[in-house]
Amino acid sequence: MSKEQKLRIIPIGGLGEVGKNMMAYEYGGRILVVDAGLMFPDNDMLGVDYIIPDFQYLRDNAKRVDGIVITHGHEDHIGAIQHLLTDVPAPVYATPLTRGLIEVKLARNGLSNKSDLRTVQAGETVRIGPFQIETFHVCHSIPDAIGLGITTPAGLIVHTGDYKFDQTPVDNWPTDFAKLAEFSARGVAVLLGDSTNAERPGWTPSERVIGPAFDEAFRTAPGRIIIATFASLIARMQQVAEAAVRHGRKMAFVGTSMVDNAKIAQKMGYLVIPEKTLVSLEEALHLPDKDIVLMCTGSQGEPSSIIGRLATGTNRQFDVEAGDTIVLSSHPIPGNEEAISKTINRLMRRGAEVVHEAISPVHVSGHASSEEQKLLLNLVRPTFFMPIHGELHQLRRHATLAKQVGIPAENIVVVENGQVVELADGKLSLAERMPGGYIFVEGESVGEIDLDVMREREQLARSGIVLITATLDKYSSRLLKDPEVITRGFISPEDAETLVPAVRKKVTDLVNSGGFDDEKTITDAVRSLLRNQTGRRPMIFVAVTKA
Repeated sequence: MSKEQKLRIIPIGGLGEVGKNMMAYEYGGRILVVDAGLMFPDNDMLGVDYIIPDFQYLRDNAKRVDGIVITHGHEDHIGAIQHLLTDVPAPVYATPLTRGLIEVKLARNGLSNKSDLRTVQAGETVRIGPFQIETFHVCHSIPDAIGLGITTPAGLIVHTGDYKFDQTPVDNWPTDFAKLAEFSARGVAVLLGDSTNAERPGWTPSERVIGPAFDEAFRTAPGRIIIATFASLIARMQQVAEAAVRHGRKMAFVGTSMVDNAKIAQKMGYLVIPEKTLVSLEEALHLPDKDIVLMCTGSQGEPSSIIGRLATGTNRQFDVEAGDTIVLSSHPIPGNEEAISKTINRLMRRGAEVVHEAISPVHVSGHASSEEQKLLLNLVRPTFFMPIHGELHQLRRHATLAKQVGIPAENIVVVENGQVVELADGKLSLAERMPGGYIFVEGESVGEIDLDVMREREQLARSGIVLITATLDKYSSRLLKDPEVITRGFISPEDAETLVPAVRKKVTDLVNSGGFDDEKTITDAVRSLLRNQTGRRPMIFVAVTKA
């Protein structure tokens, strides 16, 4: 059977990692893309702002992409949209709030008038190329989240997006169980399910448990309350606003992304804050401390965020004060635990009281835990199951849950980014592999930094650098003056007083004795000297000029 008659499922991002979610579906030579997210860098990815999927396949086949559907407005699902649309200018389909958040992001990047954005309501059906897409509402930690039922000539696919089975959501809009049951009655060929919390037993608590935790924090806080969360967590903004009203505090948003997202959510009716409650940051800073609550970014300990700058005393508009209560209302992204712990310690040293998930239920996950995942599998009863959205251990745990509810092991496929899966004649099989790595974004640089550069930066950070400049006589090849030796991040000024002269002498003896062949000769000799005297291996750069 030719590729044209097979449904090809192409995981571009989000499988084998948490973040940068992007999936492509291909049939008859036409392509549908679901989500375009980013991932936050690990602690050792120095200088990187964020990471996006390697969507070279979509770039190469841009004319065959009929549409992009976005399931919800979190950064791990929309954060790469401006990069994708620059190279793949296809129509984007999103629910009203998600579209609004995308518009804010595109406006910041000069693409607002160049993009074809189309609104779909949860429950609507749209036709995109050979794909008939039925959207259905799912509960998550942001309003207007959807899952997708994708009808193709090869069968019905259910793509959950991020979801949870919250029976008492704060917006009173539970997941559309009826639609999931309807899909099951029709026969689902493949279920692609969110695996983020596959290792968490039981059920994810309802968002409503946060209300009492906020009330306790507001009741006991002696001064300002500063709440940090993701800028796209609209549901949390609403809960903070309601707590502010109950406790008679004024509320202000801090930071461009938080302010912009709050404005668009208010404009569209997804965030309701009484006019007398919401004030600007400037107004808030002139009110008594006990009367204000500030909401900002930085719950993951990011150095450039508001909380990150408050922790290091580099925030311009205001500082942490004794008596401040800081609430980190989010769950640590895997790999960020150390950064968050350091941030908490720094904030406490500055006199703040810090409340976080480990000591109070000020955050609940927006993702289904294991019992909800089993319920979904029993509700949908797919022929085949493919775990998505998670690191490999989470995907494999989700596969184990599927076996527990009766999905045959041979009908479960666990893959990571780049591994193409094909559905044809009622069979699911592995096809070729494509690139599925990281594209690093740093300022205006996109994809110009690779893993080799990351390793170099890590070595520089770990061992420092030694720069050696030698000027030789072009006729005799002897030194015209003493070599210049500069160190950074390697040794203290006191140690440099003895070590630098030793390096200088080593280079001088080597060159003037006629043992110099090229820069590598000096590099090897100095590396050996430094390793013997310090036990360390800094990066060594040698520049030789002749005059």
